Amino acid sequence: MREGYEGTGPGAITPDGCAVELYARLPVGDEPDIIAAAVPAGARILELGCGVGRMTHALLERGFDVTAVDESAEMLERVRGARTIRGPIEGLDAGETFDVVLLASFLVHAGDIEVRRGLLRTCVRHLAKGGCVLIQREGENYHTDVPRERVDPSGFTVRIVSADPVGDGVDSVHAEYIFPDATWTQTFRARP
Repeated sequence: MREGYEGTGPGAITPDGCAVELYARLPVGDEPDIIAAAVPAGARILELGCGVGRMTHALLERGFDVTAVDESAEMLERVRGARTIRGPIEGLDAGETFDVVLLASFLVHAGDIEVRRGLLRTCVRHLAKGGCVLIQREGENYHTDVPRERVDPSGFTVRIVSADPVGDGVDSVHAEYIFPDATWTQTFRARP
């Protein structure tokens, strides 16, 4: 486990504290529709931090050619229909460029500034001329509006329990995901 990152709950937990089974259960949301409206039909997309492929699968269904990257073998085992690459994103060199580079899951908020810089360098390295980088960011009050809770229409609850400063502008964020049959927690470091 990386320093400052941990996760609990049923199933495999990745080095950054993500629970594979939890991410397989979470709904995809409206992000694929937003992406589809913003980029050319059939674009080649490099998805950095794909996890179990929730967004990957939705983008494939919309006709995009997706290459999915994650450092977790357990996460990538859930990805279907896309080319996959396993490894740390910040050092990735796939040897090709893409119409769209997608950095979702709030990865741009990595607590380690060198990791954050590496993520952005990877985005630039893989961007085709005339292409675009799409970055998902946290909401403006993500670190200050705590604790908070949201009940998803599908029946689970997400709680952001705390976001405590740990130094150098970095917060330790603690989240809980409560389903009727299981509960997961995740602690991670993020820079607002």
